[in-house]
Parts: sequence; C-alpha cells; structure tokens
Amino acid sequence: MEDCKDLDILAVTTTVGSVAEAQALARAVLERRLAACVQLEEGLTSFYRWEGRQREDAEVRLTIKTLPACEGALQALFAEAHPYEVPQFLAFTMRASGAYAKWVHGEVAVPIPSTEPDAV
Repeated sequence: MEDCKDLDILAVTTTVGSVAEAQALARAVLERRLAACVQLEEGLTSFYRWEGRQREDAEVRLTIKTLPACEGALQALFAEAHPYEVPQFLAFTMRASGAYAKWVHGEVAVPIPSTEPDAV
C-alpha cells in the first residue's frame, strides 16, 4: 500500500425494519463482493417524519465496509434490493490501517465501468 488513497475505506450505513431484511441485504452485498464486511446493529428506534406523519419504528443498522470505487454499485444494489422506498445511504471515507485496508482490497471486487453506450 504505497499511496495514502490505498488506505481509504468507504463506510456506508443504512437501516431496515428487521433482522431478516438486514441479513438478506448483507448477504446480497457480500455475494456481489461489494464489501469486505457488513455489521448489523439491532435495537435501534428511529423517530422520523414520513409522508407528513411523525413515525417511530424499530430498525436494524447495517454498516458496510468497502472501497470508494464501489459506491455507485452499492447505490444500484440498494435501488434493486433494499426494502425501503427511500433507503438511507450515508457514505463516509475513513483512513484504515495498512493491514485492514489490504484485507478490504483483497475481499472487494471493484466494479469495472461499462464501456457500452447508454441506450436511448
């Protein structure tokens, strides 16, 4: 890992309504090799406004650890597989230790951008 950018890890957080939904989304992310690790945190209660009403719901938070180059592919996966109409997608870059960054780089398959022209 020669360049400081090689130490950058992207962490993405989202929430879903149940452990089963969290596990399904985590498995989909890992099966596509879009992350090295997905952590699930149970026991959250979210207070929010949705469609003009105040809501209160139990949720499970997922923290997805990946590479910055995977952000677009993760957003596409969320559009396809996330159970919420408007999923939380909060991404932030963190600096990892050399050993941890090397592990993440080894586990994540960086998506290759399409060279196909967009269909009109």
